Amino acid sequence: MIPFLTILLAIILLNLLLFHEKKGNRKPAFITKSILSLLFVVAAVIQPHPLPNYYSYLFIGLIFCLMGDVCLALPEKFFKAGLVTFLFGHVFYLISFTTLTNRVQWLSLGTLLLFMISAIVFFWLRPHLGALRGPVFVYILVITAMASAAWAVFRETALPAPGRSLILLGAISFYVSDVFVARNKFVKNEFLNRLVGLPLYYLGQFLLAFSPGSLG
Repeated sequence: MIPFLTILLAIILLNLLLFHEKKGNRKPAFITKSILSLLFVVAAVIQPHPLPNYYSYLFIGLIFCLMGDVCLALPEKFFKAGLVTFLFGHVFYLISFTTLTNRVQWLSLGTLLLFMISAIVFFWLRPHLGALRGPVFVYILVITAMASAAWAVFRETALPAPGRSLILLGAISFYVSDVFVARNKFVKNEFLNRLVGLPLYYLGQFLLAFSPGSLG
């Protein structure tokens, strides 16, 4: 019952957030986004934690992402702080995934494909990045490694299929949502980016938050 109520509340808050984003209501959007992001941290806490190492690193990653959401909802001068906090979030997600998988699983066509897609995204963004070219390159490298680690976890057939699926779908949803964040920031600022990106982002975070309870 509690997971169902958590998901229901998240859907309500997400729709409210999109409404405020569409209307340009900055303060209500900030409050709604902060509560919604706090909710995915709560969702992780209320899960069973059969694999404590995985949960611990994942939880730290969720906290960094919560802080990143707060930073990105603040004025433009906090964008770099948001980029750094999300970078740390991805690093801890990456570490959490490596506790579940053998590194041999990383050597696959799926991993190669992810890095090829990321290279295309970087060269698409490159003319628009200016002084942020270096930081964005590092960020893309880390998030690609995180998604690749999730793919490696998915290939670990000894793990329960529901948990592996939540991790992969969560990581890929997060990865794709960041493309829309980048498009909004560097290419074209329009509501379409938030309309697509925010649902993908929160889908990814909640899938990851619920994953610890599906790995037992």
